[in-house]
Amino acid sequence: MRSIDAPEATPAPLAPPSARRAPAPELSQARAWIITDGKAGDENQCVGIAETLGVPFEIRQVPAAGPFGWVAPWGPIDPRESPRRRNGALSGPYPDLLIASGRRAVPYLRALRRATEGRTFTAFLKDPRTGADSADFIWVPDYDDLRGPNVFTTLTAPHLVTAARLAAARANPDPRLASLDGPRVAVLVGGDSRHLSYRKTDMQRLVGELRSLIDQGCRLMVTISRRTPNPLRDAVKTLTAETGGFLWDGTGDNPYVAMLALAEAIVVTSDSANMVSEAVATGAPVLLFDLPRTYIRHRRMFAGLAIAGALRPFTGRLVDLPYKPIDATPVIAEALAKAYAAHRAAASTSGPT
Repeated sequence: MRSIDAPEATPAPLAPPSARRAPAPELSQARAWIITDGKAGDENQCVGIAETLGVPFEIRQVPAAGPFGWVAPWGPIDPRESPRRRNGALSGPYPDLLIASGRRAVPYLRALRRATEGRTFTAFLKDPRTGADSADFIWVPDYDDLRGPNVFTTLTAPHLVTAARLAAARANPDPRLASLDGPRVAVLVGGDSRHLSYRKTDMQRLVGELRSLIDQGCRLMVTISRRTPNPLRDAVKTLTAETGGFLWDGTGDNPYVAMLALAEAIVVTSDSANMVSEAVATGAPVLLFDLPRTYIRHRRMFAGLAIAGALRPFTGRLVDLPYKPIDATPVIAEALAKAYAAHRAAASTSGPT
C-alpha cells in the first residue's frame, strides 16, 4: 500500500494476518480489485474493507484528470483504460470482487459489470450519484439520503485504524511520542475544502484553545494535512516547538496511528468526517473543533456521535467521555460478505449469466 502524508491517510504497517479477520468461506478464494482515482480518503476506505474481509487485492488507479473525469460519474471511461487494453486499468483477468469509491471510479465499475456480464460482484463506498442500482452493494453513511435494498448504512465511515493496529502501537509506543510528559492530546488538523475554508479568526481560535490545553499541562501530538492553510501550519508548528509537543512534518515514519493509540484525548477539526471516524475508533474522548459552514450532512454524523457519548465540542479543556470504541469497518465488511455470498449462491443456481 502506498504511503500518503495527509492525516486522512493512515499508512501504518499492515497488521499481521493473524491479527486481521479471517475471510468468510465464500471469500476465501476470491480475488479483489480496488478502484479509485487515488484520493487518499477513498482508497483507504476500500483498503480497510478488503483487509477486514481478508481477501487479496490489487489497487487499480483510474485517471483523476482529463475530460473523462470531468463527466464522471455519468460519462464513459477513458478508452485507453478499457478492459480490451493490455495495460489499461481494467485489464484482466477479472476479479471476483470489485470495491470502488469516488465519482471517477463509477464509469469503470459500470464498464467492468458489462465486461463480466455481472459475474464480478461490485461494491461501492459512498453515494455513486447514479442510483442504488449502480452496484451490487453500496455503503453510505447514515447522513446520506441514498437508500435501497442493496444499500447499507452506518454512522461512521470505514478506515484503517483497526483495533489490532491500535493495540500494536500501544504495545510498542513510538519513542517520539512516548517521551512526552503530561496528558498526551492528538490534534488532527484538516484544511480548506470545496465546502469551507479557514478564516483568520478560525485559525486564531484553534491555536488559542490548543494553548489553553498546554497551560493545563497537556502535550500536543499534531498532524496536519496537505490542505492546511500555511498560516495555520506555521502557527501550530511554532506552538508545538515552543511548548515541548510533537508535530509530524512529513519526515520519517508517519505516527498517525501511534498518536491516536497514545492519546488521552483527540482534537479533530470538523472539515473531515473521515478523521472523526478514525478518532472515535480509539475510545478516547473526541473534541470537535467546529468550523463555520461545516457540511450540514457531517453535522448529522457529529450529532449522532455526541448522542453516543463519544464527542463533544472543543473549548480548550479536556472532558471525560467514557464510551466503547465505535468502528463501522467490520460491520460494513460483514454486510458486504453476506451480500457477496448471496450473489454467488444466486449465480450458481441460475447458471451462466
